[in-house]
Amino acid sequence: QVELVESGGGLVQAGGSLRLSCAASGRTFSSYGMGWFRQAPGKERAFVTAISWRGARTYYADSVKGRFTISRDNAKNAVYLQMNSLKPEDTAVYYCAATLRAITTNMADFDSWGQGTQVTVSS
Repeated sequence: QVELVESGGGLVQAGGSLRLSCAASGRTFSSYGMGWFRQAPGKERAFVTAISWRGARTYYADSVKGRFTISRDNAKNAVYLQMNSLKPEDTAVYYCAATLRAITTNMADFDSWGQGTQVTVSS
């Protein structure tokens, strides 16, 4: 397992942008597929995006396609989520997660989770 720490959340107006970061511990970060999930108040945690070991493949939830971009820097043990054109419905706690699979959208495949960072989008 790896330890994950998210940062970069905050309050932003609709149409604005935020960049979330996730710092990972350990020397084997490049062996993990990475993902971002989010949980809105009163809702279940849901998949947002995922990236493969070296970043060659990415998956996105339909709700964020064209607005969000996931990337990773294995030299820095970090994964990022660039969020543009934010909407009030993007308001949620965002979680970074790691999986030993190359890439997956299934939450059950992720073994390590960060503590989450709050993103609030005002209308």
